[in-house]
Amino acid sequence: MNNLINVNYKGDRQTVSARELWEFLDEPYTEFPKWFNKYKGYGFEENQDFRELRIKIRASNGACHNAIDYEITIEMAKELSMLQKTPKGKAARRYFIELEKKWNSPEVFMARALKMADNKITKLEEKIEQNQPKVIFADSVSASDTSILVRELAKILKQNGIDTGQNRLFSWLRDNGYLIKKEGTDYNTPTQKSMDLGLFEIKETSISRGDGTVKISKTTKVTGKGQIYFVNKFKNMDLKEVS
Repeated sequence: MNNLINVNYKGDRQTVSARELWEFLDEPYTEFPKWFNKYKGYGFEENQDFRELRIKIRASNGACHNAIDYEITIEMAKELSMLQKTPKGKAARRYFIELEKKWNSPEVFMARALKMADNKITKLEEKIEQNQPKVIFADSVSASDTSILVRELAKILKQNGIDTGQNRLFSWLRDNGYLIKKEGTDYNTPTQKSMDLGLFEIKETSISRGDGTVKISKTTKVTGKGQIYFVNKFKNMDLKEVS
């Protein structure tokens, strides 16, 4: 009974072609769509027990044409076979029962579990590799006490795939509550929220004027913690552009 009907294996699931089952059961005297529609209402659910497929079929004259097939579960295939009440229906049903027994045997179950675990490990390794530049960046910044200007942060974001510049980044930081929006002496300086998070610091510079007075200039700088925060934030938000 080996390979009586081709079986597809997807993860933790076995499926077969409804059209191949129909052909095996000697049902071609009934058109496939009519045959399938007759039985699919017997308590079967679309996208759970069966899924529609678009395929190409080669006719006897060699020409190809589009057709509909259905990917059906072994459980559904077994029930469809039983509903035929024919010798071939019995043979197909026994075949699917044997497939289920083998599929659920301890050896096959363990092999399947190991394969799924291996796939998860592979995906995790790929994710780690993708995140490696970000990890290296975070480690290097964490080891440094250097604060940078917002325009320099914009360059770092651009290197990490975020399309922005100094003016657009300033605008985004104001609109999202990191820098003060109100025009005045505190314009573009950190909000209390930003200061509490340790994302920015203010560098004050004394400028002596000709008339003997001194002007205090305030410059907003992004801390090492802030650099890591914003790179990770934009990456996690999956933003490609800061507008």
